[in-house]
Amino acid sequence: MSFREAYKLVTKQSIRWFPGHMGKGLKQMQQKLRSVDCVIEVHDARIPFSGRNPEFQHTISGGAKPHILVLNKKDLIEVREQRKLANELQEREGIEHVVFTNCKDQQCLGVKRIIPLAHNLISSSQRFNREGLKEASVMVFGVPNVGKSSLINVLRNKTLRKKSATQVGNTAGVTRSVLERIKICDDPLIYMIDTPGILEPRISDDEMGMKLALVGCLPDHLVGEELIADYMLYWMNKNRRFEYVKTVGLQNPTDSIAEVLVSYAKALGLERKIKNLHGQIVLMPDVLLAARKLIRQFRDGDFGGMNLDR
Repeated sequence: MSFREAYKLVTKQSIRWFPGHMGKGLKQMQQKLRSVDCVIEVHDARIPFSGRNPEFQHTISGGAKPHILVLNKKDLIEVREQRKLANELQEREGIEHVVFTNCKDQQCLGVKRIIPLAHNLISSSQRFNREGLKEASVMVFGVPNVGKSSLINVLRNKTLRKKSATQVGNTAGVTRSVLERIKICDDPLIYMIDTPGILEPRISDDEMGMKLALVGCLPDHLVGEELIADYMLYWMNKNRRFEYVKTVGLQNPTDSIAEVLVSYAKALGLERKIKNLHGQIVLMPDVLLAARKLIRQFRDGDFGGMNLDR
């Protein structure tokens, strides 16, 4: 069976989500850079290249501060991908320090590496106006919903045994402002600054936008759950990942998202009442709920580890 070889949105308008707090947050981050010794960029390991805001590279990182790239949610990609990605990121973008983490795992080795790595980089760097200070300040940044606040909380809990200091959630846009410094470690004395997730003002590439949507970096309602599920289907078919077939109750793969969602809704017993042309109430498969369920399973890793940029 042949499947789509390229993905193009049927709508003319490109995906765009840049609410006011993002522009304000970017300015606040730039203003705080003088008091920062190291920057930690957090991104979703399933999209290691897609969606990483180029504004950060020029205005936040800028090469002047030590830079650590944390690829979070490593449990949702295959283990063998990690070394390949680290090598690719160094070759293509010159990023030397790549750490893979799972912030839901208190024993994650990647999480344990971050404080010592940041301390060593700061100690061996030129701190300019902050030379001689015993304390260090680290800014954490990235696109929405990749685990920035979760990383801060797990580090704080691991080193100080204290409760969460910053709010987290499963939807994009929970952190909406640049917060005050949060103590992460006493020895060495390190503070971290949480920041709002910030995207490009306009995501011009359709497929990049859909990858961001599929992993949850955009609000689902902005793109539409059925459209997100359609991109998931396109990507899985193109990469010969047919794990969804049995789950949704089909015999064979298909390129029709309507067929997938109707079958899945029936398998789950999801129905909604509608009026037909004669004014009668009839039951129809609830494809929207089916799409939401399917997307959640993908994000939870039920179909296996996936690198959408591979």
